[in-house]
Formats: sequence, structure tokens, C-alpha cells
Amino acid sequence: MSDTHRGRHRRRRHRSLRAALTTALTAAAISAGLCAPVAAVPTLPGGLPAGIGDLPTGPLPRVHGPGTAIVILGYGLLPDGTMRPELVNRLRAGYIQALLAPHSPVIVTGGNPRNGVTEAAAMAEWLVGHGLPAHRVHQEPAAATTVQNARRSAQLIRALGVHDAVVVTSEDHIDRAADSFTAAGVSVAATLTPRQIPGFVAVWGP
Repeated sequence: MSDTHRGRHRRRRHRSLRAALTTALTAAAISAGLCAPVAAVPTLPGGLPAGIGDLPTGPLPRVHGPGTAIVILGYGLLPDGTMRPELVNRLRAGYIQALLAPHSPVIVTGGNPRNGVTEAAAMAEWLVGHGLPAHRVHQEPAAATTVQNARRSAQLIRALGVHDAVVVTSEDHIDRAADSFTAAGVSVAATLTPRQIPGFVAVWGP
């Protein structure tokens, strides 16, 4: 398959995933009482998977424009440089947000190299490997703390010319992360954790 055909296939796959995610998130919002069912929700391919009762904690991910960056915070790698499940969960949440905001740049932040691999490099490889265009993914490979995540990401955000950010991390980390980004001068448009992704929506991610 040529690079052109691969690119077309990837774009079609992302459009299909976005449509499925939008439908599933609408169903989640209705189930959670967050919006009124003004029209019938289309059936997802094969019907809704098991887990429809797994409602999210906190606001559902929203659509954002190109002026909003998606910032996914790192988590310590294993000694061999591979990712821990907690980091993969953060990436899955960020990936779903990236599908819903297809023109937003994605920043992955984290240094702390293990076996020659930084958190940012491992995260970028995962996102690109699951179909995000490489030009959307921007690495911040030096931060060793949450404060550094925020400060160094703020520099990237300014360089990219975007005006705010969705901060993605774990539930027990999100408040501290959001405060750090605000202190670094970043306007936080929204926060997102893996627990905000309904179980049956997560099926449509990687």
C-alpha cells in the first residue's frame, strides 16, 4: 500500500471513529441526564457494547477548535522504557479527545528517561502508532515534575500560537496539574481524566 493510500485509509478511519465517538458520547450524556434526547441516538455498529452502564465521573470530553491544545502529562516508565498501564490510560483519554478535536495540536510532556526513552517519546510513539498524524504530536521531553510539565508545555503552547489547553492526566493528579498550568499562564479550557471516558465509548478508542 502506498503512502497516499495509507493516508487516505487513516483519514477515513479517523472520520469513522469520530462519528462513532460522537454518537456514543451523546448516548452517554443522555444516560447521565446531561442533555435531553431530542432525537433518536443512532445505533452503533453491532449495537452498544457491554459496559453501557459505566457512566463517567465528571464532564464528558468536548469538541474543541484548533486554538486549543491537548496536553497529556507523562507518568513514570518501567526500567526497560515501556509504559505503565496508568500512562496508557491517560493516552487513551487524550486520543479520544484528539479525535473529537481533529485540528488541535497534541502536546505530550515528560522526561525521566528509562533505558534511553523519555516519557514524551514513548507517548508520541504510541499516539502516532495508533493513527494520529505525526505533525500533530509535539514532544516536551525534559519535564521531571508537574510544575515543569506546566511551564515547559506553556512555552510550546505559546510557540504553537494556541490560546488555551485541555489538560489530560489521572483523576488523583488533575487538580494539581490544572493549578500548575494556570500558574504557568496557561488558560485551562477543560480537564480530562480516563474516568471521564464512559466504558462503552472507550471501546471505540485504541
